[in-house]
Amino acid sequence: MVEGLPCSSMVITDKLVAIKSRELKRMEAQTDHDVVPIRDNFLKRKIEKFDLDDLEWIEKIPECMVFRPSREEFEDPIEYLEKIAPLASCHGICKIVSPIRASVPAGIVLMREKPGFKFTTRVQPLRLSEWSEDDQVSFFMNGRKYTFRDFEKMANKEFTRRYSSTCSLPEKYIEEEFWNEICSGKTQSVEYACDIDGSAFSSSLLDQLANSKWNLKTLSRLPKSTLRHTSAAIPGVTDPMLYIGMLFSMFAWHVEDHYLYSINYHHCGASKTWYGVPGHAASEFERVVRDKVYTHDIMPVDQPNAVFEVLLGKTTMFPPNLLLDNGVPVFKAVQKPGEFVITFPGAYHAGFSHGFNCGEAVNFAMSQWFPMGNICRDRYALLRKTPLIPHEELLCKEALFLSHERLQTSSSNNEWDSSSEKCIDVFVQFMRSQHYARWLHVNTGARLLYKSDIQATIYCGICRRDCYVSHFMCSCSLDPICLHHGVDVNCSCADRIVFVRRDIKDLEAISMSFEARAAKRTEQFCFLSATCDETYQPYCEMSVGIDNVSTDAHRSPSTSNVCNGFKAGESPNINFADNESSVVQESDDSDVEVFRVKRRSTTSIENRSIDEAIVSDLPENQVFKRLKKALDHGFIPDESFIEVKPPPSPVNEFQVASYEINESRSDDEFSSIKWG
Repeated sequence: MVEGLPCSSMVITDKLVAIKSRELKRMEAQTDHDVVPIRDNFLKRKIEKFDLDDLEWIEKIPECMVFRPSREEFEDPIEYLEKIAPLASCHGICKIVSPIRASVPAGIVLMREKPGFKFTTRVQPLRLSEWSEDDQVSFFMNGRKYTFRDFEKMANKEFTRRYSSTCSLPEKYIEEEFWNEICSGKTQSVEYACDIDGSAFSSSLLDQLANSKWNLKTLSRLPKSTLRHTSAAIPGVTDPMLYIGMLFSMFAWHVEDHYLYSINYHHCGASKTWYGVPGHAASEFERVVRDKVYTHDIMPVDQPNAVFEVLLGKTTMFPPNLLLDNGVPVFKAVQKPGEFVITFPGAYHAGFSHGFNCGEAVNFAMSQWFPMGNICRDRYALLRKTPLIPHEELLCKEALFLSHERLQTSSSNNEWDSSSEKCIDVFVQFMRSQHYARWLHVNTGARLLYKSDIQATIYCGICRRDCYVSHFMCSCSLDPICLHHGVDVNCSCADRIVFVRRDIKDLEAISMSFEARAAKRTEQFCFLSATCDETYQPYCEMSVGIDNVSTDAHRSPSTSNVCNGFKAGESPNINFADNESSVVQESDDSDVEVFRVKRRSTTSIENRSIDEAIVSDLPENQVFKRLKKALDHGFIPDESFIEVKPPPSPVNEFQVASYEINESRSDDEFSSIKWG
């Protein structure tokens, strides 16, 4: 087992793939004369583990906090959310009643301002599941295509058929109806248009809400939002998505990607009921799901991260009384048109619609998010899940921003605000661990080079972490490896190169300045040095060479240079950012399509295959391919790796691999270090 990569991930994935295969075979088992219906996915049965005979628990779920900001408080959303977060996050979710309303209805926006706007729904089985190997719930992509008006007509027709009226009904009554229906009702399925690219905020200059900073089309990129540092648009994360529902359409229990904040605005229609579990109780929530919801044939009890992986599918629905009975705090919100619902980092949430409605949601982050983002990043690494956002890049850019802001606006005697302190703490620990990991590599024979100046997100070939500051590569593997894995990666080759950013010294200088100003938190950083080798000095100087991009840096190398299982035509772990068009990152192997609900985008396949079209264009990859070929043919003598003085002029990628950057060598053995 590679450090940070349990074998259980593939076990769980294989089980889910088998379930998907059975469902697909059932869908394809049809002839010209006979069609085998997908009855099992919609068939309701008594689920003993969920007690819904008595619904008195509905009144026992407390309401979440509700905020009614004034127009002045409403002026800056990030500032207001930072103000209420310490209190509101204790409930996992909160509701904000907007002091201003949209003057252009969502229907007009989607029918007139966006002519030709159509969407495809998902068919949701309206039942509970045993969550065993033989009984799973899947949300198939076999719904119909609608205009906004056509879907409203269909949804209202279903509501009228059931209640003989389109008038709204009491909230408690609808909540009881939902849990009765999902347990033993006659309705087999509902349709839900979720994750639809677009926004229902008007482009009219007369619409007050649309022209405020609470317009979800721009909120994630406001000056104080951390996601403003992302170069590529990510639907549902940096760009909003629409959610158009009908009676009893639901969103299953899930947590936001990367433990980000989310903000959901209710444009029009019937209410929504939300259930939320605070982030501090997330581990207890997962324990209950593992022990009380999933059976052991799909969820081995000795694999703690398996439950998190299955919950990523966003199809797990169960009544919240199961949480109440097991001591997990749950809070409720009933969202109406004109109201925002905020979910906080790490907070699991679920809910359902009371009838036809239209909502819109997007993610955002503030400086205080980084500790939670760090935790989620490590969990993704355990599952080898490719991240949606470049965590290291956001952290470094936010630290740079805070440093420049302090120099321009404040004196050195002023204290950091609590939100900035959390970002600074994570950044300092990150830079310390990165520096020590590089020192270990250099002292065990690795060379240090600057990265090429290319716009790319590099992913670790072992854990899929993004490698913004540094990574290392060796001649026995063409995949970059992040420094979280230390020096113990079962690599026996003598040629290892650690690539670092050209502004690495600037980043370390900022980290040192943060430590110097954090005098009263000095003890917080001391433990980092205590875990290091006694000969190591924090931020000690290490010589770095130059890796200039040659004129053919973006020419595809020969596919004949293959080693250690790298096959011709495989795409390396890099993602080139496209600033002119939205780039949607593909899901990794840990995702199972039948369980995938979020991040459905209308972006064409051609536009999303930039990585696959390039195939090994990263200059560092070329270094090792050409180096290996040169060594095999005797073009580069072994002596050139012992001691060579730096050349007087810049060199290209062919030459740079033969220059020794650091002359010092150490025979001491260093153990690998696990970075949180």
